[in-house]
Amino acid sequence: MTAAGVPCVPGYHGTNQDVNFLAAEAEKIKYPVLIKAVKGGGGKGMRIARSAAEFQDQLRSAKSEAKSSFGDDTMLIEKYITTPRHIEVQVFADQHGNSVALGERDCSVQRRHQKVLEESPAPHLPEATRKDLWAKARDAALAVGYEGAGTVEFIFDNDTGEFFFMEMNTRLQVEHPVTEMVTGQDLVHWQLLVAEGKPLPLTQEEVEAKMATMGHAIEARIYAENPEQNFVPDSGKLIHVRTPQPTEDVRIDAGFVAGDEVSSHYDPMISKLIVRGADRTEALRNLSMALEQYEVAGPITNIEFLKRVCKSPDFIAGEVETGYIEKHREELFAKEPVEPELWAQVALSTFISGTSPSNPIGNTGAGIGFSPGYQQRQFTFVEATAPNTPEAKPATVQIYQTGPSSYDVTINNEKTFSNVTATLSADGKALTSFFPHTRLDTTVIRDEDTITAFQHGRQYRLKVPRAKWMEKALGIKELTNSVLAPMPCKILRVEVAEGAVVEKDQPLVVIESMKMETVIRSPIKGVVEKIVHKQGVSLTTTKSKSLEGDG
Repeated sequence: MTAAGVPCVPGYHGTNQDVNFLAAEAEKIKYPVLIKAVKGGGGKGMRIARSAAEFQDQLRSAKSEAKSSFGDDTMLIEKYITTPRHIEVQVFADQHGNSVALGERDCSVQRRHQKVLEESPAPHLPEATRKDLWAKARDAALAVGYEGAGTVEFIFDNDTGEFFFMEMNTRLQVEHPVTEMVTGQDLVHWQLLVAEGKPLPLTQEEVEAKMATMGHAIEARIYAENPEQNFVPDSGKLIHVRTPQPTEDVRIDAGFVAGDEVSSHYDPMISKLIVRGADRTEALRNLSMALEQYEVAGPITNIEFLKRVCKSPDFIAGEVETGYIEKHREELFAKEPVEPELWAQVALSTFISGTSPSNPIGNTGAGIGFSPGYQQRQFTFVEATAPNTPEAKPATVQIYQTGPSSYDVTINNEKTFSNVTATLSADGKALTSFFPHTRLDTTVIRDEDTITAFQHGRQYRLKVPRAKWMEKALGIKELTNSVLAPMPCKILRVEVAEGAVVEKDQPLVVIESMKMETVIRSPIKGVVEKIVHKQGVSLTTTKSKSLEGDG
């Protein structure tokens, strides 16, 4: 690439894989450095070492993940740019010496070095730099005599405005619909034409003319994962799925429908949402509205997190970098309160459907102004929290039926809604209620003790708390000082021994699920009393414990 005039990141790309040699090369490059699998992709087999002290551990982890994912643990070492953007260019080349760049995509909002949001054109990119990126991407393709679709990926330094070649993916990528939205072209059709030996359908000038009229596009990747647990993948049956309505400016690429199982053996992406607007502001507005139409119950998804990113002021302003999520962590993971109306709606839905246990308050009687025979019941719900985190405060809801479809609802003995009229749909999912001050439409999905509710474009994850006597009767053990596997997985390594004293956040177990490694860290300082599962064991349920300890 350097010989072709394509700027490259300083680093070591040779075949010597001796651990000490690679460590010495990292010292030459200067920390922080990026350790990356030569055959990598999708963020797998990639780690950042910020000092010599952590280089060996990060190298070992990257090699292990690369071997598992690609069958090859050969690594390269590169300088890690501290305020980077990830900008890539879609290129095509044919058998007749033609090549075109179909614009660029900014893929800077990432977690686990994997893209979450992609957009085209890249915001706040000087036009001269944009054209230079396209030219260098075409040079890279021509330098290797490439034919077909390819993605040339660059790292862009926000501090200096420089960009460097990272790699070229010899295929269409997950985010290629963004390019299709801003060019009006079917890139799969282009691939078939090139494979048939035909010339490219458009010249560079014609491509640029089309992009000048097509506006802005953004793609959001919908993953089965838990953002609040460092984006660990989730799995399980999709109990309920509702997607936005596709239009000319809203495209849904989905691989799952309601009733499908999200397996722990594959990538956790379940859908892609691609939107377009006349400009970036309109595209963002369309993205936010489409995300609010999503309803997914079953595995935890990143949809609520994506909504927060879309409302983040710096993202709206286009001030992005690959460290965006970590930089804005406090804002993006801020706890939002549950409104009283939501508790009321969930209780009303449960009351009308009769699908969850409740405590009777008694039958109303004519002597206190109610028609005889109507019920009064009490429900308790709590927000679902991640394992090893404090339980949320339960909410108690009392319902007093005042007529065939009318109710008085009291939340936590503090807030009362009088004369609420509520009706439930035939399938038992959609509740429409008329409160004194508003009308509410709420979707409530029940799965045993878990409740997922959707209201005003927001998802709520709740559960019905079990009484201690019930947990004891069911044989459920106290897990306060145990570390749970967050998803079905295979144990790759156990990093501690029984009797070991561990500090808070110290690595305990390394697991693999959905082709990714995850480090499970100690939530507290304590002593490891027992290791329940050994290296190599596959856990098929998230209720399996890996370690027990004394806090």
